[in-house]
Parts: sequence; C-alpha cells; structure tokens
Amino acid sequence: MQPAVLVVAVVLVVILVSRVAGPRGIPAPLALLVVGGVLSFVPGVPELRLSPEVVLFGLLPPLLYSASLSTSLVDIRAYRSRILSLSVGLVLFTAVGVAVVVWALLPGVSFPVALALGAVVAPPDAVAATAVARRIGLPRKITTILEGESLLNDATALVTLRTALAAGGLAVHGAAGGDPGTVTPGSVVLDLLVAAVGGVAIGVLAFLLVGALRRRLTEVPADTALSFIVPFLAYAPAEAVGGSGVLAVVTAGLLLAHRSTALQSAPSRLSERINWSSVTFVLENAVFLLIGLQVWALLQDTRTGELGTGRTLLVALVVLATVLVLRPVWILTQNAVPVLLGRAQWRTMLGYSLVSGWAGMRGVVTLAAALTLPEETPMRPELVLVALTVTVGTLLLQGTTLPALARALDVRGPDPRQDALLEATVLGATTGAGLRALEKDPDADPAVVATIHEQAADRVNRSWERLGTLGPGDRESPAEARARLRIQMIREERNELLRIRARGEVDHAVLTSVLGQLDAEESVLVWGTTRAAEVRESELRPPEQVAGACEHLVDDRAPRPPTETDGCPQCRAEGLDWVHLRACTECGQVGCCDSSVGKHAQAHFHDSGHPVMRSIEPGEAWRWCFVDEALG
Repeated sequence: MQPAVLVVAVVLVVILVSRVAGPRGIPAPLALLVVGGVLSFVPGVPELRLSPEVVLFGLLPPLLYSASLSTSLVDIRAYRSRILSLSVGLVLFTAVGVAVVVWALLPGVSFPVALALGAVVAPPDAVAATAVARRIGLPRKITTILEGESLLNDATALVTLRTALAAGGLAVHGAAGGDPGTVTPGSVVLDLLVAAVGGVAIGVLAFLLVGALRRRLTEVPADTALSFIVPFLAYAPAEAVGGSGVLAVVTAGLLLAHRSTALQSAPSRLSERINWSSVTFVLENAVFLLIGLQVWALLQDTRTGELGTGRTLLVALVVLATVLVLRPVWILTQNAVPVLLGRAQWRTMLGYSLVSGWAGMRGVVTLAAALTLPEETPMRPELVLVALTVTVGTLLLQGTTLPALARALDVRGPDPRQDALLEATVLGATTGAGLRALEKDPDADPAVVATIHEQAADRVNRSWERLGTLGPGDRESPAEARARLRIQMIREERNELLRIRARGEVDHAVLTSVLGQLDAEESVLVWGTTRAAEVRESELRPPEQVAGACEHLVDDRAPRPPTETDGCPQCRAEGLDWVHLRACTECGQVGCCDSSVGKHAQAHFHDSGHPVMRSIEPGEAWRWCFVDEALG
C-alpha cells in the first residue's frame, strides 16, 4: 500500500500546487521545488531517494519523447549549426570550466572526478528551459534553439560523465555504462562516435518499426498505447549497445512527429497529443517535487562529511556562479562573429545573446547524472548536493528573472495578432486548394458544392474576424455572435439529453455518442472565441513579409491612401454594419470585409478589377489579393 499511497500523494500535490501557482503567474516547477524542499523538513514525511535507474530509464525517456513530439524537425535542421555548438561545444566548455573550479576548491577531488561533476551540471534541461521560454513568449528562433540544444546536450553530458569516471578509475553505473580503464584521446573520440552514431541508428530503427506498425493500426486506442512504449523501445536498446539512449529517443520522436500525417489518422494524432500532455504534466512536475524532497537527506549526508554542510554549500554557490557566467560568455563569443562581419547589429545580438545565455535552467538530467556517481566516489554526498544546488539555483534565479530580462531588452516572441494574420492566410490558401480540387470533380453535385463553398467561406471569415475593430460600438463579430448562440443552444441540448438519460428510455451507448458530438463541437467553439479575445487584446507589431506573395502584391509598392477613414461608405448609405475595413491600393476605395453583410470590398473588386485590398484597421499592415488569394 505504501508505494501506491506515495504515488497518489505526489500526483495530488502536483495538481494542487500547479493549480494554485498558475493563476498567480508562478512557474509550477519552481513552486513544486519549494514545496518539496519544505516537505523534506517536515517530520513524518517519507524520505524519498530516487535511484538513477528510475530517473534515467523511467522518467527521462518519456519526457524527452514528449518534448521531441512538439519540436519541429524542419526548425532543428534550419538551426543545426547553432544547436550543435551549444549541445556539444558549450557542454564541454562548461564541464571543463566547472572542473577547473572544483579541482582548485577541493584538493581531495581528482581532476577526472571534478570533470565528472562538470559534466553533471553542464546540460540545461529540456523541460525547464522550453517551459519558461514558451510561458514568457520568447522569439521562436530562441525557443527552437533552446529546444534543440536541450534535447541533444544530454548525450554529450552523459558520454563526458562516463569518460571522466573511467579516467578516474571508477566503475560507472546506470545508463552511463562501461568499466573503468585507460582513457586516451582516441577512446574519447570513439566513445562520442559510438554514442552519436549508435543512438541515431537505433532511433531510426525504432522509427521504422513503429512507422510500419502504425500503417497497419486503425484503432485509436492501440495507436496511442503504441506511442507509450516508443521512448523505451528506443532508449533501452541504444544503451545496451553503448549508444546514446537520449539521441535514440529524440531521433525517433522527431521523425515520428514529422511523419505523423502520413502514419497516423487525425483521431490518432489528437488522442496521442491529449494523452501525452497529461503524462508530461504529471512527470515533469513530479520530478521537480521529488528534487525538492531530496534536500533534507542530502543535508544530513553532508553534515558528517569531510567538508561539512556549510563549506559544501559555499562550493556549490561558486559552481553555480561559474555555470551562470560560462554560458553567456560562450553565446556572446559565438554571436559576435556575425556582428564583426557586418551581418547583424550589436543591439539585436546583445539582447538575444543575453536572453539565450540566461535561459540555462538545469533539471532532471543533472539530478539523474549526479545520482549515477558511484558510491566509492570521493565526497559523493557533497558532489550530489552541489549538483542539486546548481539545479535549484538556476531554476530560481534564471526562471524568475528571465521574463524581466527579456522585457528589459525588448526580446519578444511572435505577436498574437501577427500569428492570427498568418493563420488566416494559411487557412485561406489551404481552403482555396481544397475548393479548386472539389470543382474539378465531374461527379460532384452542384448543390452540395455550393453548400461546401458557403461553409468554407464562413470558416475563413472566422479567422479574419479575430483581427481589427468590430464596427460601431465595438460589438462582437458575426462569428462570435454565432458561436455564442450555438454554445447556448448546445448547453440546452445537453440538458435535454440528461433528462432523456434520467428517464432510462434510450441506450447508454447512443446517449454517449450524442454527448460526445456536442462536447466536440462546444470545445471547438469555446477555443475559437477564447483565441479571438486573446488576439484582439494584443497590439499588432510590424509584420514580417509573408513568403510566396503573388505578382500583384509584389508590384503593389506604393498603395493609394484610403478615401474614407470613418467606416464603410456603402454600409452607411445602406444602413448596414461593417466588421473590418479594407481599402483598394489602386484607387483608395474603402469597403467592408467578407464577414460583413455588404461585402463591399469584394464588390469593388468585381466592379473595378483592382486586385489588391489592404487593411486600414488601427495597427494592421497587410494586403489581400482577390485574384491569387495571397497575403503580403
């Protein structure tokens, strides 16, 4: 019963703390760290000591797999040189720098053991770094590089740890594998090659095997269950042959996510996303709670050690400072080269470098790697406490101050309104492609095609209605009005369904099917209205040029000023309300968008043949081509 009670207690604490911390803007990992640390001092709370096997084989693979599923393989390729520099070069630079500091401070520790500690504290955590980056809205380039770095640097750190311990004559346990022996430059290079090539190869094989199985699986539950074993299917064989289990899991996850549209059905992808979000929520937050619960035990271990708790903590603070300094130094040095070559500006480079340099929170891998230190390692309790201090220190210092630093340096992520603008563009392009394919079908019923055309137009218009003002009085848009009324209708339908169920006149399976349909429709409507409110509350910054602009948009260099600024003149004349305002770039004629009743912007195109309209809503700067349906 005790393990079951502990699992239930951990999950309940995770849920409660996350629920309390979230609305107050406190990162859940930081709150759970503090709660775990406080609970570790409370009498009666069980002493929980995580074994390295549990962390490395039980927690790390699913967390890495989940992170890789949400990472773009295309973006990883685009920034591969920067990611490799951080995941290999920076890890080794940090490991050696920390080793020098520890070797100087602790004469009783050999340089190989000091290097092992450096490898332990070198890699930033994938979960911590990307969670904070996404929460505060860092630019996508920084977030992508952090994701790629955090997914790949664990392999470098664990191989360095194995090599350092072998050089110190210590047997390596857990995932690090291997036996002590003579370490030469050649053996180090060979270890790195075996870890990299073996890990990637096993990851590719796991991808091919799972992909072949998925092509034959049609049941959503079976496909989702298969996804739960993928990280272990990749990790364990890679570690068994001396490869990097981290690289194997990341490779399999990136490839499966990239090919998911070809290998899985839409319901399977949706089910996998929902289930893995729940698994990740529990695991990543439970890890930080369990890290906090180690505090009391580690302090007890170091109290009777050679250094004592006080001196150990002093050394830990010095190591923490070293870690905090080395990362910005590496990134600033790396990013200074484009500036010196005239390819970037100092101000932009400095802001991005400082923010990226301060986003180096440590987490589960550092704790797990510290626990793999053999029991006979000199000053092992002290070294583990140093690793824990670095983990907690980076999470507290960097995790709490990174948002303020990003704001101070004006390093901001993508604007929600610009995202909505691009989303509307993509939706319009994809819908247009689908409609053109439908029109080529000789067997298609014209009445059915007309209905689909109308539904497609409504769907595209809903995406455009998130932008701009809403006409006189700032009323809700037509799409928002329809959504509000339909949600009201659905809720009454659900009440009637419950009355039917209470009478026991209809089979439960039928009622469940109807309820599922209502829930799915309401979820889509609620998401759409919530997204529209978030977009409208933000300010639109100058947009980037959208790739693939048609010739009409490219030629339209100097648009004519609008003839009106107080609304749609045709709507005023006809007594109608407008939603968004557009102006013809050739003659300046103002009209309302297709979400409006009058659709006067489209009418102007049909009357004049002028292809390009632009928004004249406050803060917006985009153009629309009626001929090619492209945004620029």
